[in-house]
Amino acid sequence: MKEMQLYELWKEKAREDEDLVRELAEVAGDENGIYDRFYRELEFGTAGLRGVLGAGSNRMNIYTVRKTTQGIAQYLKERYDAPSVAISYDSRIKSDLFAREAARVLAANGVKAYLTHELMPTPMLSFAVRDNRCQVGIMITASHNPAKYNGYKVYGPDGCQMTSESADAVYDIMSTLDIFSDVKIADYDKAVADGSIVIIGDEIYPRYLDKVYEQRVDLQAFEGCDVKVVYTPLNGTGNKPVRMILDRVGLKNVTIVSEQELPDGNFTTCPYPNPEIREALQLGLDLCEKVHPDILLATDPDADRVGTAVYDGEKYVLLTGNEMGVLLLDYIAGCKTKLGTMPKNPIAVKSIVTTKLADAVAKEYGVELVEVLTGFKYIGEQILHLEEKGECQRFLFGFEESYGYLSGTYVRDKDAVVASMLICEMVAHYKKQGISLAQKMEELYGKYGRYLNSIDNFAFEGAAGMQKMDEMMESLRANSPKEIAGWNVERFVDYKRSEGYTLEAGEKKPFAVTLPTSNVLEYNLENGSSLIVRPSGTEPKIKLYYTAKGADLEDAKGITKQLSQSAAKMMGLA
Repeated sequence: MKEMQLYELWKEKAREDEDLVRELAEVAGDENGIYDRFYRELEFGTAGLRGVLGAGSNRMNIYTVRKTTQGIAQYLKERYDAPSVAISYDSRIKSDLFAREAARVLAANGVKAYLTHELMPTPMLSFAVRDNRCQVGIMITASHNPAKYNGYKVYGPDGCQMTSESADAVYDIMSTLDIFSDVKIADYDKAVADGSIVIIGDEIYPRYLDKVYEQRVDLQAFEGCDVKVVYTPLNGTGNKPVRMILDRVGLKNVTIVSEQELPDGNFTTCPYPNPEIREALQLGLDLCEKVHPDILLATDPDADRVGTAVYDGEKYVLLTGNEMGVLLLDYIAGCKTKLGTMPKNPIAVKSIVTTKLADAVAKEYGVELVEVLTGFKYIGEQILHLEEKGECQRFLFGFEESYGYLSGTYVRDKDAVVASMLICEMVAHYKKQGISLAQKMEELYGKYGRYLNSIDNFAFEGAAGMQKMDEMMESLRANSPKEIAGWNVERFVDYKRSEGYTLEAGEKKPFAVTLPTSNVLEYNLENGSSLIVRPSGTEPKIKLYYTAKGADLEDAKGITKQLSQSAAKMMGLA
């Protein structure tokens, strides 16, 4: 059906949300606006859905949410006798509405829905799936994207994001459905009354937090040590559980960034609520200058990522996701080794774009380091493999450069709540030794070498942008560079084609790639640096990941600058 036909159909049928009715009227006569809303359907995959809020098949709205949920309901009914789904949501615009609509569709299809009574973090949804023995979980969130986005993340029975096979099966069902006529909807109040929709209340908090509390490493860390914290939930879901767990471990000196304390899907104080970037943390940093804490914590809207800042003796500086991941890995492994609590044959897991400094730390403590594709679901899969062998106790820690960390196996996604607890515990542990986290990081660099990891992001909005991204990746495959910034490519990996090669004396020596397929290209250079090119799985952008190991920080920065300039030219972006 052509875009204009779809537009007219939506004007006739999409009458339940006044915001959509108004938007459809406003774009009348706007060919580009209509095309962008209807040229495709939001893509459903292992990351679920994510898109701009608004009217149309290429937007997040009650109709795209309902159709997706109808596909999930039919998928479950084909495979289970009495299926159930856990649902939660974050603070974003219409998140609560989308969660409620999903529950209504499930109930109408004979699938029991466990719906949280209030907004809760993504890791708590992962926990709720396992806690209620559900077959699927739905989390309404767009993580750290700007306010105009929302999303719909789907989880499997182990609490990990849905596998590609299951996602493909759901997508196949969705492809047969009409967005208006093929979706069943139950009356919400009646579904609650008859038990088709079960409300998850505050009773989930102690069950979840008990598991978080079990992940402590140094049980005496806070004894006789007053750690001062500034915390911002960035107007998201972390406010309640993060403060609860910090209070439980005995950390009382917590100052909240008041402007970012309560839920607000407009994110007026941080237009891009991403704890990776300084702008989102600026109010927290300003408060640090007045309060002088040991650590600044910032959790993103769905509280699966946490950013930090520490005092370096002159000012408060942001620690990168790579740095905090390495600090936590070193702390957990080092403490457990000294305390005699290290599991036999311990395993840590990180993504391919995460710092190689972790390799050196893992080797120091005899930890097997497993490398997986980008996306925390692959870390969750590694835990599942251990679980299937009865070896969950071997899992020590998992992390990725994008500020996601997990200790423990009670959930299968990154968890900013447990990370916040462990970070504060680590601060207390080192504070007793007279060491700050900034000093500890420098100590690790001095021991293992100066690693510098950086990312360039290039955004491509709309239909033309998506096509441009595809063309760029295929052009790189067709014209693979032999050198970058003057350094020869010694090793190349194409994860989409599951192939790679090394270059020795100009001769290509191919090798097979065993990781799952993914649209990622990796270039390893003769100077020990590397470049990874990867379109984001959740945002319309291409990400370039640089790794440089220099003699010192300035040397590493210089190498990074050369890599960045060369890569941008190589891709036609400069």
